Amino acid sequence: MPAEQTESVSAPVTGYRIILPDDWAHIPLRHGTEEAIRSILDEAFSHIAGEASTDRVGPFKRELERRLRGTVARARESGALDLYLPVQSTSGVNVGASFLVSENLLPNRGKETGAHGAPADIAVQLLSSDGVDDADLSSGEIDGALAVRREHIVSADPDRGADLASRRVEYMVSVPNDPDRWFVVAFSTVGGGNPRDELADALVEWFDAVMGTLRWSHG
Repeated sequence: MPAEQTESVSAPVTGYRIILPDDWAHIPLRHGTEEAIRSILDEAFSHIAGEASTDRVGPFKRELERRLRGTVARARESGALDLYLPVQSTSGVNVGASFLVSENLLPNRGKETGAHGAPADIAVQLLSSDGVDDADLSSGEIDGALAVRREHIVSADPDRGADLASRRVEYMVSVPNDPDRWFVVAFSTVGGGNPRDELADALVEWFDAVMGTLRWSHG
């Protein structure tokens, strides 16, 4: 999705850019999805080729592909634009952490002054509308745009493929010059099996750093 940036920052926002390490992969969910999946799987499979017999590698490859495609399918069902996953060069795809990028469009309430309310209030209302309790909320700016951050724990839900509880961090960012559009980035990790363990803490800190690299693309 990331688009070319023009010289004029006052032009409409057409995309975004973030900085990721090489061991994370981007899967666009509207166009180019299958190509991205095949690239990830081919890379993963290339590292295990010849390491074991076909009888042993075959089932592993099939399970790896099944899990990756299941993760992509659930991301698409949520209406997300992009999915980001960590990949491991020696053992394939690690779905113990991921984040989704999506967009939230507010209903058109007219252009009169004050029709939308304060952006921070709108963000909090949107984040609070799904009934999440005991969440930590904070706000700030990302690339000059208002951002509201929410962090909370989500219980395990095996029926939806979530066998373990997870730590969620969500950013809602107001798209510059367009009060109806909100950019939403939702990170999830199970840590080392406990969403409050040291690994989960480190991954949340890493995700916050990634969000600090977000820049808008204009066109």
